[in-house]
Amino acid sequence: MSVAPRVIIADDEAHIRLIMKKVIQSINCELVGEAQNGLEAVELCRQFKVDIVLLDINMPKQTGTESIKEIRELQPGALIIMLTSVADVETVDECIKHGAYNYIRKDTPIKEIRQIIVESWNSFLTARRSKNEDKVQPEGNPSGDQG
Repeated sequence: MSVAPRVIIADDEAHIRLIMKKVIQSINCELVGEAQNGLEAVELCRQFKVDIVLLDINMPKQTGTESIKEIRELQPGALIIMLTSVADVETVDECIKHGAYNYIRKDTPIKEIRQIIVESWNSFLTARRSKNEDKVQPEGNPSGDQG
């Protein structure tokens, strides 16, 4: 039996946090914290071991873009998905360059948001497993021959 992924939602808009909360509960994830700005998101990542961070790009005090590097240091194995009202390609590219895995436009239908999160998580896990398998060198004959 697999353990439910632990999630933090960071968005300054309460209704967006509520929607995301309902979405992650519907896909059997555990909400471990909610943040209203980037500083709170970083603090939650300092306090809790998390698997997924849903991070708004534009927030007060510290933006999601500014928070990515700190979150990545605190939670190197976490999947970061950016939330955005604007599909500003440069900003999204910058977030991905700094460690975000994907992004969701806030006007995306709920069914698609659910699908993006699930597909991103599955793809992220597959990539992480492949990366770990590349590091492991099997003992014995490298050709795999038994004899």
